Amino acid sequence: MFKPNAFKPKANCALLSFTALVVLALALLCTAADVAQSSPNEQLPAGPAKEKAEAACLTCHEARIIVQQRLGKTAWTKEMDKMIKWGAEVDPKDHDALIDYFSANFGPDQPAYAAPRSATESKSQNKTPQK
Repeated sequence: MFKPNAFKPKANCALLSFTALVVLALALLCTAADVAQSSPNEQLPAGPAKEKAEAACLTCHEARIIVQQRLGKTAWTKEMDKMIKWGAEVDPKDHDALIDYFSANFGPDQPAYAAPRSATESKSQNKTPQK
């Protein structure tokens, strides 16, 4: 027997819309959690100038820009001076310490950078061993 009120298109549409909204919200939360877990700051290795590097460099770009470089001291000096001209706030007394930090951790003698295949992999893969 057919019941005319058994099918309520407005109620079904509202339920479907609500379900889609909940799924979208959960997806966004999961994405935000992934981003928080793979914070670019975690990619810089420990060292005497790590905090100064984070303050000077990570206000404009991700650490990935730094950790993929393999530059010698002269090239890091040019890079640092260029970034200062572009607005990086570096105390002149920290200039040489930052160059030493970058040269030691991201110099040509370091293993080639391998991009992580997932957000969780980036935490463990970009740790550069200290000498």
